[in-house]
Amino acid sequence: MIVYGKNVIREIIYNQREIYKLYLDNKFKDFKFLKFLESKQINYETVAKDKLNELTNNALHQGVVADVKPYEYIQIENIVDANKKQNLIILDEISDPHNLGAILRTAEAAGIDGIVVATRNQVPLNATVAKVSSGAIEHVPVIQAANLIDLIKYLKNNKFIIVGTAGDANLEYNDLPKTQSIAVILGSEGEGMRSQIKQACDLLVKIPMYGKINSLNVSVAGALIMYEMIKK
Repeated sequence: MIVYGKNVIREIIYNQREIYKLYLDNKFKDFKFLKFLESKQINYETVAKDKLNELTNNALHQGVVADVKPYEYIQIENIVDANKKQNLIILDEISDPHNLGAILRTAEAAGIDGIVVATRNQVPLNATVAKVSSGAIEHVPVIQAANLIDLIKYLKNNKFIIVGTAGDANLEYNDLPKTQSIAVILGSEGEGMRSQIKQACDLLVKIPMYGKINSLNVSVAGALIMYEMIKK
């Protein structure tokens, strides 16, 4: 799997993900990063920028590209602990890698316990997601669910309250439960939550809109909600 960007590669090294090949632009001048590679005894090959552009389809690679072991999904059973208060985010068919990357970055910063994604109609963990996450993809467990309804049932059986997000909700996002484990569902960029997912929720919340635009980007909405989730 090809990934790129200094922050991404740095976190890959910290997380000890296997690097098959690391390429640097032969004009690379970030001596601090080079010293970091040397301190971690990471081998690399210097190549022309054209080679890096080819590997990344002309992405903003910062002169650092690597072929690494692909990202793996975590089993929900390895995350959930019914004896702890936990916070999860469930993504209902997020299709934009920039949104997923931004959500992962915020989740890591806020200390969210995991992100659940659907198997279908969901952007995979790819190079763009990794880059936008600024390396946070290395530290946030991502769980893939073939059936979100079944996963929601599993969480309910493990003392989670399932919270949906909808513009027509009666409660606001600062009404989130603070003493119980919760899983908050963020719907797709265009349609929001699917109706069957909405029906499976224990309660619904909204982010109030005071301007002329009636919705927020899903990653922005997710950021507001995640920081509300971790309030004591």
